[in-house]
Amino acid sequence: MRVEIWSDFVCPFCYIGKRRFEAALEQFAHKQDVDVIYRSFELDPEAKRDANQNAHEMLAAKYGISLEQAKAMNDQMTVQARDVGLTYHFDTTIATNTFDAHRLSHFAARHGKMLNMTERLLKAYFTESKHIGDHQTLADLAAEVGLDANEAAKMLASDEYRQEVQRDEQEAVQLGIRGVPFFVINRKYAISGAQPSEVFLEALQKAWEEKSKLTVLNDADDSASDAACADGACTPSSDKE
Repeated sequence: MRVEIWSDFVCPFCYIGKRRFEAALEQFAHKQDVDVIYRSFELDPEAKRDANQNAHEMLAAKYGISLEQAKAMNDQMTVQARDVGLTYHFDTTIATNTFDAHRLSHFAARHGKMLNMTERLLKAYFTESKHIGDHQTLADLAAEVGLDANEAAKMLASDEYRQEVQRDEQEAVQLGIRGVPFFVINRKYAISGAQPSEVFLEALQKAWEEKSKLTVLNDADDSASDAACADGACTPSSDKE
């Protein structure tokens, strides 16, 4: 069973949603059969790599509110994060463009490290206030999850994985995804937002049950019975002797 998660590394709800989904997955009886894949989504594709605003100023500008109101909103988000075991430091986060961080996640995926890289990038931004738009920082983070820092740096200096990021983002548009986190289970069920763990668990169970069911497209009780073997009617003659 596949779960695809569209998210961004500077999205506070994405980190919280990740933890809530992980809590649900831990309770899911078939968790070993679930393949989790992260998809790229940029909240602000036009963001500068080296921004001049902090998290409070950016939020205030985005919604046309005061700095005090923006700080209060971020304080509430910090409380929500704490409830799932996360530590947010909005006063010191470094705003940046996340396109290269997404390219790095695809690089990590090629080496079987996408889940590790995703977690490391989120923690780096929200908890450690690292500049996840800086190539050296990204290469160092790659090394921390077991990737080759020099290979990561070489990739970041090129255009590799640009198309992979753009493909994820184009698919998000096609699926009607306007905000993240956005969870898609088996390309049949979708969950928008950092919902409670119970919601994720219920969706996983429902998707698994339907995955295991056989859907009959005709009515076997009517005319179809004339074209199906039953009660030994099609037993080979050699078996009847």
